[in-house]
Amino acid sequence: MDKNRLEAFSDGVLAIIITIMVLELKPPHGSQFSTLAPLIPVFSSYVLSFIYVGIYWNNHHHLLRTTRRVSAGILWSNLHLLFWLSLFPFATAWMGEAHVASAPTALYGLILMFAAIAYYILQCAILAKEGRTSLLASALGRDWKGKLSPVIYLAAVPLAFVHPWIANGLYAFGALVWLVPDRRIERALETQEHAGPIQK
Repeated sequence: MDKNRLEAFSDGVLAIIITIMVLELKPPHGSQFSTLAPLIPVFSSYVLSFIYVGIYWNNHHHLLRTTRRVSAGILWSNLHLLFWLSLFPFATAWMGEAHVASAPTALYGLILMFAAIAYYILQCAILAKEGRTSLLASALGRDWKGKLSPVIYLAAVPLAFVHPWIANGLYAFGALVWLVPDRRIERALETQEHAGPIQK
């Protein structure tokens, strides 16, 4: 199967996820700026989730650039990832509406953790198809970001019951880790392009 169809489907799902999340931002009933204050928790959770969806979209795009053909394992792994990402709107809305209470914040962390694990499984499926000497394998190296992220989210889940803002601080830190430019795959692609054309 050609990878372009898989990427187009995934892009469409991620676009729908963002659309659903923004629809949860209901306008206030008043006409003063002060009426926006109750919306701050909802807006904050939306911003955090938007950043995470953007991170996944960006990295998913680069991941598929290293993939020549799509196997059944890659298809199911990709659907597994999209399943967890599709839960973002629900968790985002609950966390915002509950004003960042412990249980919704913990659930948000669990979804982040399982999404990170699902992304790792997708990586492994691609590596199994492309081989351990592939472009992706050489680009990932030790992949400390991919291994650190689930640990951050797992630590945040019980801490949400100590104080939700501790957990939210960890979620923000996890996003910041991925916001720092990571050009491993881009550099590997550029190197291969200089050596010869790659198969699209």
